[in-house]
Amino acid sequence: MKKIAIQGIQGSNHHIVANNYYGKNIKLNECLSFDVLVDSLLNSESEQAVMALENTIAGSIIPNYALIDKYNLHISGEHYLPIHHHLMALPNQTIEDITEVCSHPMALLQCKEFFKQYKHIKLIEDVDTSAVAKRIAEQQLKGVAAIAPKIAAEIFDLSIIEDEIQTIKNNATRFVFLQTTLPENGKSEINKASLKFELDHKRGSLAAMLNVMSDCKLNLTKIQSLPKIETPWKYAFFVDVTFEAYKDYEKAKAIIQIMAEDFKILGEYKNGRL
Repeated sequence: MKKIAIQGIQGSNHHIVANNYYGKNIKLNECLSFDVLVDSLLNSESEQAVMALENTIAGSIIPNYALIDKYNLHISGEHYLPIHHHLMALPNQTIEDITEVCSHPMALLQCKEFFKQYKHIKLIEDVDTSAVAKRIAEQQLKGVAAIAPKIAAEIFDLSIIEDEIQTIKNNATRFVFLQTTLPENGKSEINKASLKFELDHKRGSLAAMLNVMSDCKLNLTKIQSLPKIETPWKYAFFVDVTFEAYKDYEKAKAIIQIMAEDFKILGEYKNGRL
């Protein structure tokens, strides 16, 4: 049985993604932070890990890019999950009975508009959506609600007070699958790559790099810059590219290797967007 690390506990979005990608015959290693998740991989407690990387509303989870880079982790694939936030609590309560809602900061941010109409409710940040649902059930906390996926209500016997409370209904999160060893993805199935590089701090260096990608028929789907802490005003760039022909990507790799500093391939895998 494959051991998979997730951020959060069963009933979380990471749990849903793990089931969707690996199937249900897996052993979950529940990690309450991404640092613990990475440690689980590095210590061989898990074979692979599921990590959220960006959201259509909240944008990139920047510290996770840094973790992948720092610990030389490899992306073996990706999965896009539509996000559905539900307000849940112990049975036989209405929203007027709720005085506190606890959830992950990202979930609270994505549901901010909904709670503007309920001034009596205090919003409290917590480490995980489903962990709050579990705590409400175990401690029988009345007047407290969680924002979590519907599966959490089923697991912990809670009642849904309000469905689909996210502000933007077509909200989705991109998750990647990580491992410490090089994935064995075949060239025929690879049509996306995640790359990291640094450039000289001079005019036109990034534009020249983007021109190379365009000339090699790569489609840039993501670019994210991170400052280098030890070198003020120097940045590392994390980019995602898609392509139709692997040979075009190989040509681009060869040129980028010459032009860039600290060039690193974070992953070559199948595009998860249909």
